[in-house]
Amino acid sequence: MQIKSAEFVMSNSDVAKCPKSMLPEYAFIGRSNVGKSSLINMLTGRKSLAKTSGRPGKTQLINHFLINKNWHLVDLPGYGYARVSKTAKKTFQKFITQYFALREQLVTAFVLVDIRHQPQTIDLEFMQWLGENGIPFSIIFTKADKLKPNASIRHVEDYKNVLLETWEAMPNYFITSSSKDIGKEEVLNYIDELNRNMDLISN
Repeated sequence: MQIKSAEFVMSNSDVAKCPKSMLPEYAFIGRSNVGKSSLINMLTGRKSLAKTSGRPGKTQLINHFLINKNWHLVDLPGYGYARVSKTAKKTFQKFITQYFALREQLVTAFVLVDIRHQPQTIDLEFMQWLGENGIPFSIIFTKADKLKPNASIRHVEDYKNVLLETWEAMPNYFITSSSKDIGKEEVLNYIDELNRNMDLISN
């Protein structure tokens, strides 16, 4: 898939105020220091579409971007470790939950995981919640450039081993690096495939 246009649509904390169109949506979410903004900018080829910050947890709203005039990329707040008050954290965790529960346009979520680390409880618990609520998702392993290829493979295998203790199969996954454009084509082609499948069904 070629990204020909990518434009900011809106930010808000109220799911009811999200775009009314029925365009397919793909939601990106992960821990607040996982490199989500950098990944979104890499995928879209826009250096500052999503705001990057040295301070984790800056994204605290539901951000919609219109891609190629025919689908929405949704940037959701990170979970965990954000430097905000407990009250603020509860507020945006609540609208994350509401987004997944109410947004019919959602096709799939992408859960971002830092490939450098061993499986983290907070990531595993969030994936479990998605599974229990019937929300399709893929895993995007980020920052692959920070590890040697063999180490990346080992860390993915670690995730497989942990997930297969409770899952029947390993969820679909991608290995990416925002600084090296690793995984860009694979992620975009996957989204394109899902969009095409929906077009076939609707026709």
